[in-house]
Amino acid sequence: MKKTALICLCAMAATTAWAGVGMSAPHEALSHRMALLVLQLGVMLFAARLGGMFAERLRLPSVTGELLAGVAVGPFALGGIALPGLPDGLFPLLADFPLSPELYGVCSLASVILLFMIGLETDVRLFLRYSATGSLVGVGGVVFSYVAGSALVVALAPVLGDGPVGWLDPFPVFMGIIATATSVGITARVLADRRKVDSPEGSTILSAAIVDDVLGIILLAIGLGVVGSSQDNGLDWRHIGGIALKAAGIWVVATAIGLAASQKIGLLLKWFGDRSAIAVLALGLALILAGLFEGVGLAMIIGAYVAGLSLSGTDINRVIREKMDPVQSLLVPVFFVAMGTLVNVRLLLSGPTILFGLLFVFVVGLAKLAGCGLPARLSGVFNGLGALRIGLGMLPRGEVGLIMAGVALASGALTARQFGIAVFMILTTSVIVSPLLSRAFAGSASGLIKPASAASRQREVSFRFPSEPMADLLTGKLLRAFEAEGFFVHTLHRRRHLYQFRKNKTVIGLARRNADLMFTCAQAEIPFVNTAMYEVVADFEQTLKELRRPLNTAAIGRRMQEKDPGVIAQPALMRYIPPDAVTTRLDGQTKEEVVDELLALLDARGYLTNRKKAREDLWARESSLSTGMQYGIAIPHGRTDGVNRLVCAVGVKREGVDFQSIDGEPTRIIVLTLSPKHLVAPHMQFMAMISQALGEEGRARILAAETPEALWQALAGK
Repeated sequence: MKKTALICLCAMAATTAWAGVGMSAPHEALSHRMALLVLQLGVMLFAARLGGMFAERLRLPSVTGELLAGVAVGPFALGGIALPGLPDGLFPLLADFPLSPELYGVCSLASVILLFMIGLETDVRLFLRYSATGSLVGVGGVVFSYVAGSALVVALAPVLGDGPVGWLDPFPVFMGIIATATSVGITARVLADRRKVDSPEGSTILSAAIVDDVLGIILLAIGLGVVGSSQDNGLDWRHIGGIALKAAGIWVVATAIGLAASQKIGLLLKWFGDRSAIAVLALGLALILAGLFEGVGLAMIIGAYVAGLSLSGTDINRVIREKMDPVQSLLVPVFFVAMGTLVNVRLLLSGPTILFGLLFVFVVGLAKLAGCGLPARLSGVFNGLGALRIGLGMLPRGEVGLIMAGVALASGALTARQFGIAVFMILTTSVIVSPLLSRAFAGSASGLIKPASAASRQREVSFRFPSEPMADLLTGKLLRAFEAEGFFVHTLHRRRHLYQFRKNKTVIGLARRNADLMFTCAQAEIPFVNTAMYEVVADFEQTLKELRRPLNTAAIGRRMQEKDPGVIAQPALMRYIPPDAVTTRLDGQTKEEVVDELLALLDARGYLTNRKKAREDLWARESSLSTGMQYGIAIPHGRTDGVNRLVCAVGVKREGVDFQSIDGEPTRIIVLTLSPKHLVAPHMQFMAMISQALGEEGRARILAAETPEALWQALAGK
């Protein structure tokens, strides 16, 4: 709440600043709208990040937190509070629509980028070679959930006060379409936690989700055509069939052309050379297709999806995704927050609406479970437990469902209250699925009717490396190596380092946890995994050998201590050197002994959270390259989980100690520094400051100090 208040205060200060600027009326109006847009985007970015962080701490998808953050800052909550210069609030209602044309344009761009990225991440080979079970599961889920959602609306619309509605009216049509959506991101996270991504159930869910997305997008196009036509004249089934053929035909033809020309498109984009230019022009292609699809009466997100799907099998796929990731991280959370601002909570608080929302969640959830689970059970492959796992995995509605709801609201097919019910359904299914799916996958019970053969049974192959940075470097090399072998690389969860490699019928999973790399694959694929890992490690070792030869560490170390007369380091430096962590009497006779003395000093003052861990990490750093500098100075340091903030201890050994220094001279001043490994800390900045502080004058003052108090004053430049 305090953070929200701070955002509002910032908005008040900004609006006061530009409210009194004198301009001509047209320019002033335009300037006001642009300033409002900038303020809205700034607040939405903060709200998205805070909401996403809060949701992730509760192990919920970040989109859940972003949606709720949008509800909080929207016009029906904090965004409707009057501010200086903004009498209608930061998100004023414009003809009962909370988004200005400018902000709606930004959200439309975000939705195009999101569907473009989803298309890029679709495995076309899996799409063309999906199993019969995956196809039946996807079709069954779409049919059952659409019929159930539409039927419930038709039956209960009069109770909600919407009057009698027919099957082809906008309300039942779009609520049914939204009910068909599936978001496998939530499911993939649970499967990864249980190491079941490459299980028969996991592979079936992923292949079924592709069918689900394609059918859902085609249904959206049909729904838009039906609603658009119903506003002009009555409908007959022949006309509806024509709309369906048009929507499906344009989608199929455009996708076929895109896939056939994908390699030539890739060559054309690579002609521009620069990796950033390739990504920008690929996005430009997606925007052009989105506009063309919108122009022929289909949703622009369909064109964006086709563009991504067309480029998904090219060798520039990974380049585009890598360069587009910052753009996606900027705009897509804004889209989810904007969808949250459209939710009028007050319209949802009536008894009938709440009951209908809960009933809708239950009915369409049960329909999705049955529509996906029954085909899986009847396929002869999965038993009841396996079918239940597949049904639960197809339950979450997320990004695609939310985009569908936004398109329906913008087209006038849904009212604000109906849109709120759709968002409530999306949020609820996203929240309840994780614990249910985790419970279904708990234990070792098989979901197959016939146990998998030894050759096809999933195995885990683990490799442990000396450090987390090394494992991270090897992960990047592995991704490139598998792509070079013709595998399609799926990034299941970027922050959790979860990947999947697919080539024809071969499926291999990869997860990095700290310094471990863990593969899951069939027994028959283990030799290939071992070979790939060996080749990558050998290549990495060769790189290390090349790096060892030309490095002149002594010269680099000397440059660290080159004095810059324009740098005054002491004021900032002393924030990290407490007065009770300095000593003028180090008794140790060896490098190890004096370092242990300083660690003991920090531990006695309560600056270490784990002394053993801090010592291990410090000596791991010291063993790679001595921190003995020149002019009698040593700066032993390291990053460790043994501290929760940057800490420093300084000691003087007047007789000197051998620290393997650059100039071979004994070390008399030892500055020990530890920084937290997984938290932000100015580690290198501090190292640079301490190097500057230990110039000739600084060293003389420190060596002349007789007491810890005098030593601390000398470090402070006094």
